Amino acid sequence: MTERLAEITARIEGIRQLGAVVNAMRGIAAARAQQARGQLPAVDMYAASIATAIGTVLALMPPPTETRARKPAKPALVLFCAEQGFAGAFSERVLTSVGDALAASELFLIGTRGLMALAERGRTAVWTTPLPSRSAGIPKMADRVADALYARIATGEIDRLEAVFSLWQPGQAVKIERLGLFPFDFSAFPKPKTSEPPLMDVAPAALIEALTADYMHAQLCRAALHAFAAENEARMEAMAAARTQVERQLDSLQARQRAVRQEEITEEVIELAAGETASRRRA
Repeated sequence: MTERLAEITARIEGIRQLGAVVNAMRGIAAARAQQARGQLPAVDMYAASIATAIGTVLALMPPPTETRARKPAKPALVLFCAEQGFAGAFSERVLTSVGDALAASELFLIGTRGLMALAERGRTAVWTTPLPSRSAGIPKMADRVADALYARIATGEIDRLEAVFSLWQPGQAVKIERLGLFPFDFSAFPKPKTSEPPLMDVAPAALIEALTADYMHAQLCRAALHAFAAENEARMEAMAAARTQVERQLDSLQARQRAVRQEEITEEVIELAAGETASRRRA
């Protein structure tokens, strides 16, 4: 009986330690998600400023001329999946959302866990990179992604590009967003609010090229931040569920511990009573 009680006590201690780890992981995920959410408004403002500048410069350029149709190249997808574990079906939802396009597109995949989920579907990515463990590393990661994309675009290997990421919104469930990155829809950029042209010392065509590169970088940062926040939100939910399970196991084990202790006490009382009875009989 004593060995049984010691075993239950050891299991209780192990479950408590596991609960401490779960709480720590949940706290880290909450802090990272909050940090990413706080940075999103700045990225949105940055992208909006570039969009305004592009709209202003477009007004100074001649209308586009008709171009000869060319053989369509293969489309590409930038998939923002999970980097770490304990995020539930985070990566699987991203991959499932694109449907048949997963097999028909070149894949640029961000997130180590997403690479594993992609391999389970029998698909491979032409380019991969891990998602940074901290949101401060996202701009540099976006630079690497943009360089890889431009290398493919420059050779004509892809002519259509979309980013697929999990979009976090306050008070709502996480949803999957698809964002067109290339070719640019210049008609969607805001028109200038004044007819007075800005002062420029760079040719409009060269300026547009530089601004569109900055705009794609901003959009990649935005998608990565949303994915970063959403992954940590998913991890928080998983850790909350794990914490509930830990509490249930603790309650069950503690109930068993009390029952075993009661059994030990009962046995000791019975032994004492039996010993006392035997003593009286010998007397």
